[in-house]
Amino acid sequence: MPTGDSFPRLVEIMARLLAPDGCPWDREQTLDSLRPFLVEESYEVLDALARGDVAGHEEELGDLLMQVVFQAAVRQRDGQFDVDGVIAGISDKLVRRHPHIFADAAALGTSAEVLAQWDEIKKAEKAAKGIAAKRTLDGVPLGPALARAQQIGRKAGKVGFDWPGWEGSFAKIEEETREVREAIEANDADAQHRELGDLLLAVVNVARKRGVDAENALVDATERFQRRFEVVEDLLGARGKTPSTSNLEEMDALWADAKKARAAAERSPR
Repeated sequence: MPTGDSFPRLVEIMARLLAPDGCPWDREQTLDSLRPFLVEESYEVLDALARGDVAGHEEELGDLLMQVVFQAAVRQRDGQFDVDGVIAGISDKLVRRHPHIFADAAALGTSAEVLAQWDEIKKAEKAAKGIAAKRTLDGVPLGPALARAQQIGRKAGKVGFDWPGWEGSFAKIEEETREVREAIEANDADAQHRELGDLLLAVVNVARKRGVDAENALVDATERFQRRFEVVEDLLGARGKTPSTSNLEEMDALWADAKKARAAAERSPR
């Protein structure tokens, strides 16, 4: 069973890079300069997952872990906290918020019960720290946009502001689709911006109701689009053409062929 014994080596390597005689580039980094790398590495993990790339997933998780260790090392350099504090904090939190596993609390039988208990313990922790209660929708990160929209909808639904089933949310898609069309036909740029946003939000709500992660669904759909378009490019190449020397009718026909081929490949036994 993995023990994490190799983790100190990564911490030691980062400490060496940030030492007075360490790497000039690493020593120049600040928490602000590291922010884009954290986002980039997070998305590269998601990309490896979307592609089913096991080796890539392992590598990208390492890159993401390095960002955590890097930021903790910068904080340690500034005399604020270190990676041991980060690990102790999350370890204590996990034990504290799973009393049905690590304490004598009654056993829980469903994920919904676990999440409800987690929220209650979290509220109690904040109250003990003197943190005032926030509004229902406070605390949701600003992005990514689809993930934030889904979380906002989930929190609003917890307090009863939601359609009882998926049907009401689906009806909103139909309503918002009509309003998008009206805005386009009126050539109203501001209305198009608003109504397209409302349509996207309505789609996210249906995804939430059906247990689909909207962010990952779009990541996967975009990946499928890219793969199929690359097949179209290859088929055009076999004809001595490129997309710019083809036309929509030809590319659409090849797209349909690529879609069928992909579907057949996914159905075939491996």
